[in-house]
Amino acid sequence: MAPDTLFRKEGDAFDVIPMGGAGGFGMNVTLYGYSGKWLMVDLGMGFADKRVPGVDILVPDLSFVAERRADLVGLVLTHAHEDHLGAVPYVWPKLRCPVYATPFTAAVLRLKLIEHGLQHEVEIREIPLSGSFEVEPFALRYIGVTHSIPEPNMLQIRTEAGTVVHTGDWKLDPGPVVGNLTDIRTLERVGEEGVLALIGDSTNALTPGHSGSEADLQRSLTELFPTYDQRIVVACFSSNVARIESIARAAAAADRNVAIVGRSLWRIIEAARETGYLKGLPDFVSGRDAALLPREKTVLVCTGSQGEPRSALSRIAAADHPDIDLEAGDAVIFSSRPIPGNEQAIQAVQNRLVKRGVRVVTAREAFVHVSGHPARDELTQMYQWLRPRTLVAVHGEYQHQAAHAVLAAECQIGHSLTPENGDVVRLRSGRPPEIVTSVATGVLAVDGKRLLPVDGSVIRGRRRAIEQGSAVVTVVLDRKGRLMASPRVSAQGLLSADQDQAGLADVAMRVEAALDALTGPVLRSDPDVQEAIRLAARKGLSEMTGKKPAVDVHLVRID
Repeated sequence: MAPDTLFRKEGDAFDVIPMGGAGGFGMNVTLYGYSGKWLMVDLGMGFADKRVPGVDILVPDLSFVAERRADLVGLVLTHAHEDHLGAVPYVWPKLRCPVYATPFTAAVLRLKLIEHGLQHEVEIREIPLSGSFEVEPFALRYIGVTHSIPEPNMLQIRTEAGTVVHTGDWKLDPGPVVGNLTDIRTLERVGEEGVLALIGDSTNALTPGHSGSEADLQRSLTELFPTYDQRIVVACFSSNVARIESIARAAAAADRNVAIVGRSLWRIIEAARETGYLKGLPDFVSGRDAALLPREKTVLVCTGSQGEPRSALSRIAAADHPDIDLEAGDAVIFSSRPIPGNEQAIQAVQNRLVKRGVRVVTAREAFVHVSGHPARDELTQMYQWLRPRTLVAVHGEYQHQAAHAVLAAECQIGHSLTPENGDVVRLRSGRPPEIVTSVATGVLAVDGKRLLPVDGSVIRGRRRAIEQGSAVVTVVLDRKGRLMASPRVSAQGLLSADQDQAGLADVAMRVEAALDALTGPVLRSDPDVQEAIRLAARKGLSEMTGKKPAVDVHLVRID
């Protein structure tokens, strides 16, 4: 089926397309299609690793949607985590649709838009908690759940073709610390009305039991803090408002001040207080002020739990932070779990801390973290309430999606699908779901002021230059092709101008020999001359180093 036929009006077809978040973590975005119109749910970013050099942030490539934005009726955000809304400032200018969010999520988004100069362009339509709203032809309702951030929501999406439930991020926490309990009564009512499909979070589908309660974690921190007699640093996700409150209350019980280190943490705290959260806590101090307080009287909350190289914790570990230093005997608590792919970066930060005599505390040593996602018992309970006919497993690597599908079958869910990004899942009442086709998807790197395909020539060239090196050869010829000066060769990161002069000279001689071998007509053709120079230089460098560097030729002609 050609992708454009998906936009025809079919009253009995309800289409679901994960455009990010299927087969991996981060960049969550899902399209829902009905009667020729499309609704987008979430628009998240991801973090780059060493495979995308020089880049920190990744966003989904939604060119397919942008080309058809006249049929895009809106973007609905389930909550304020970066992997669900962080791409909005980068991608929204190509979509230009209204954005729907509850108050806290809207507040976080506004602060991000200010940083990008988009605060007067993006239309944000604020929806109250548990609110119902229409985005024709879709009827929507937010259903309050628990997670690690204020106002997480499941989303009920109703059309004439049936109802789907988009879970977003959730868990069943009897003591969420921040926000309300999961709205079980509404979930049961939705299940009674009938659910065509559940588009479900698969993050912890391999984890048995229950994810744990934030209230229990707060009690653990309260018991843990008095066991340290010097400075305590807690690294966590900046958006984990419940964890910030737990840390603050545990610190108060230990008669310690709380300092916030990291701009993203301050931004989240500002949004939380603006919308009525984090009440009744002592004022937080800055990292600069914390440096003046007794070490045994402070707890610092900072970013960098995933080993991000520019984060506050990475700079502290490297003794490169302008305000915060650590000494032997200080403690750093990693109050998060590693995102797959970040293990080496986290280990590097922890090693630097240990070398300085700092005590590193992770979930292996103490109860310092609970997940914000449902383990298997919670997934089972949700199926008992909603009783969906179909599971569409998303938000996880394939092994998580597959485990989720197996669990759904054990819970008597009739059909389970584990789509990849771009797969078009077609739902019809009375028929089995099917993947009917796929549409183009991709990932873009935020490279300064540009968005570049991660598999495009710029990133590939950058990666190759890092892996194989690069060189520049400058040659000056007259119009007849005669050398006006000796060729100049530079190979930064491959050969040293100080220590490899003989090697560079050898490459220059090879270039001269290649030019001498060219005939008159070829010598007058710039493309032919440049290719001969490139091949000669690359061969010489390869024989010398064992690498296959990229060679750039600067050819200058003088009359």
